[in-house]
Amino acid sequence: MKKNKGTVSVFFWIVVVVLGFMFMENLMEGTIRLFTDEDEYVYDEAKFNLISSSENEVLDQDIKKFAKKNGISLNIVYEDTLDIMSKLNSGEKYDAIWSANSIWVSRVNSNVEIAESKSMSINPVIFGIKKAKAEELGFVGKDVKTKDILDAISNKQLKFSMSNPNSTNSGAVAYLGIISTLAGNPDVLTLDMVESDELKEKLKTFFTGLERTSGDEDYLEELFLNGDYEAVVSYESSIININKKLSSKNEEILYAIYPLDGVAISDSTIYYVDNKNDEKKEIYDKLSSYLTGEEGQKLLANSGRRTWYGGVTTNANKDVFNPSWGIDTTKYITPLKYPSTKVIQEALYLYQSALRKSVHVAFCLDYSGSMYGKGYNKLVDAMDYILTSRAEEELIQFSDDDKIDVLAFSSLVDDPWSIDGINEASELLDKIKKKTPSGSTALYPCVKK
Repeated sequence: MKKNKGTVSVFFWIVVVVLGFMFMENLMEGTIRLFTDEDEYVYDEAKFNLISSSENEVLDQDIKKFAKKNGISLNIVYEDTLDIMSKLNSGEKYDAIWSANSIWVSRVNSNVEIAESKSMSINPVIFGIKKAKAEELGFVGKDVKTKDILDAISNKQLKFSMSNPNSTNSGAVAYLGIISTLAGNPDVLTLDMVESDELKEKLKTFFTGLERTSGDEDYLEELFLNGDYEAVVSYESSIININKKLSSKNEEILYAIYPLDGVAISDSTIYYVDNKNDEKKEIYDKLSSYLTGEEGQKLLANSGRRTWYGGVTTNANKDVFNPSWGIDTTKYITPLKYPSTKVIQEALYLYQSALRKSVHVAFCLDYSGSMYGKGYNKLVDAMDYILTSRAEEELIQFSDDDKIDVLAFSSLVDDPWSIDGINEASELLDKIKKKTPSGSTALYPCVKK
C-alpha cells in the first residue's frame, strides 16, 4: 500500500485501528495513518517550507537537485489538493503553496497572507478510454461532447474510475464539469441548480458507472494498471503516463477524449506566503523562476504538462504528447467555467452525503488500562468528531447508507456495536462514552474479529 496517501486528517491521536477498507472513499484507497503526539506539524524556521499537491511529487528529485545546487534548504510536504487548504486553515504554517489548481486557494482563510503567485503549466482533466471501447462508442476521430460520454455511462455502455472529488483536484473539477453538463451547460452554475432534485437523480445515474475511486492520482494510475478497467477520468499528464507504461508492456492504450463543450483546466500555481522574512522571499523568487524558466518548463513538459501559451502548440514532443493516443495539442480547449466557492462547497457536500458509494467500516477501540486519562479522552473526542456533524467541516461525514461497527477491546473483545446509517450515531456514541478503560490489550484478537 502507498505510504501516507489518501488519508483523512482527523484527530486520530489514539490507538484506533480502522478495519473496514473505507472511512471515506479516500481512506479506502490508501493507507491508514494513526496520529500520535509526535506527528504534530512544526514549522521549520531554518528551511523553506513548501506544501504541494501530490501530483507534483513526480518532480521531487529534480526540484531538490536544484535546491541543493543553489544552497537552498528545502522542505516539501505533499498532500491531496483539498487537504492542503484544510491544513493551512488549521494553523499549519508554510512559506509557499504549490496548488494543482488556483480555484482552491480562495478557501484559505485570512490568517494566511498570500502575497504573490505564478502559474507553472496547464493540465486538462479528460477522459481516457481503452481504444477499442472508444472506437466501439464512435469516439475516435470525431468531436465528442460530455453528454455523449454521459449517455454511454447512463446506458451502461461504459464504466470508469476517478479520484475522490472531496480530496483531489482532478476528481473535484471533473465532477464539477459533469454537474455543469447535466445542468444544461449554463453560463454560471448556481446554488439552485446544484440543489435541484432533478440534477441529483441524474448524478446518481451517472455514478452507477463509477467502478473505483482513489485518494490521489498516483494511486488511481496504480489501480488502473493493475486492474481490469475500461476508462479513467484524470489529468492529461496521467493518461500519458499510463499509456507509457501500457505501451512498454504491449498492452492496449487509453484514447484521450477532450469534450468539445468544455474541459476542466488546472493551472498549477505556486504562491508565496508572506511570513515577513526577506530570505524566504528570495528563495521563493529563485524557485518560481526556476519552474517558469527554460529548465523547469522543459521538466514540466516532459512530465506531460502543457507549458505553452494557451496550452496550444504544433511543436509538442510527440514521444510525450503522442497523437496516436488521441493526445492533441493543436486544438484550442474550451475551458470549463468554475462556479463560486459557495456553489463548489455545496456540490462537494452533495457528493459526500448523497452520491458516493456506501461504505462499511469497523473501528477497533482500545479500552485497556493504559488508555486511562489522556488516551481515553482523545479516543472519545476522535469518535465524537467522526460520528457527529463536526466531520462535515472536512467533508468526511458518514451518510444514511453507511454501515458502522465498533469493536471495543481491553482484555477481551466485546461484541460489535452496529448501526445502519449516521442517523443512529448518537446511541452508538453514548455507548462509546460510557465504557471505561481497564485490563490488558487484546489488539490482535480485535483485528482478527
